[in-house]
Amino acid sequence: MKRNWAGTTYGNGWMHKWLIRMLRYSDVRLWYAFVAVCVVPVCLLVNPAQKIIYRYFRKRWHYSKVRAALATYRNFYLFAQVVIDKFAMYAGKHFNIEIVGNEHFLALASREDGFVQLSAHVGNYEIAGYSLVAEKKRFNALVFGGEKASVMKNRNKMFANTNINMIGIDADMSHLYEINSALANGEIVSMPGDRIFGSEKSIETDFLGATAHLPAGPFRVATMRGLDCLAVNVMKTGAKSYCIYVSPLIYNKQAPRPEQVRGLADSYARELERIITMYPEQWYNYFEFWN
Repeated sequence: MKRNWAGTTYGNGWMHKWLIRMLRYSDVRLWYAFVAVCVVPVCLLVNPAQKIIYRYFRKRWHYSKVRAALATYRNFYLFAQVVIDKFAMYAGKHFNIEIVGNEHFLALASREDGFVQLSAHVGNYEIAGYSLVAEKKRFNALVFGGEKASVMKNRNKMFANTNINMIGIDADMSHLYEINSALANGEIVSMPGDRIFGSEKSIETDFLGATAHLPAGPFRVATMRGLDCLAVNVMKTGAKSYCIYVSPLIYNKQAPRPEQVRGLADSYARELERIITMYPEQWYNYFEFWN
């Protein structure tokens, strides 16, 4: 089953520009209402991902059929809100951000060594790039190289006056050189830990009571240099509010390398499990994640 990171933001350039212009002069809640009535019901009818999310609620959370169906609608609705929020940020809108565990980020940011920050396809991780700031460290975010030009243009505009750099994932694996260079320079590298990209190598781990595959790459990158690692998840808590959870990932840096990789992957899985237990409806991996 394909688990590769190969998604792009829906729509084309002119649609994105039109949406940004409209969001400059309107409340995001109006758009929430629009997608709730006109977009989400259609997506549930035509998008095969609805069956995957329905099974996620049935098998992982053991919801009844009715509760799972309602939760599937809620999942699609929340994902639509997250997409709207992203473009609202491009339009200059601001959200109330609470950060839990910011001291862990600041402690690592004050050191000379670089560190790895692992995200997941839950909540709205892009907001972390606008909220977690390290004045002296460059922040390098791994992004899908095939993303829409309009989205990349808006990201570049948002990051123009910041110390943030985007590393595009390319088929020629050139992004690996940029990652290694950034870490060697004592910078921060942020990458997803829940989807396979580049190499097909993965690590089996227990997640929510069943076997799942995590990409080996991020954990190998961190353990190669014995770097500290943080899990950062940004969860939607209200119409105009988010909470960023920053947690250190503990692993035995003195153990043999394979054990370090395994230990870090398990630590990440436990933290992601903790977060998604609090926000089960904000799981946005629309493919068969479990065996």
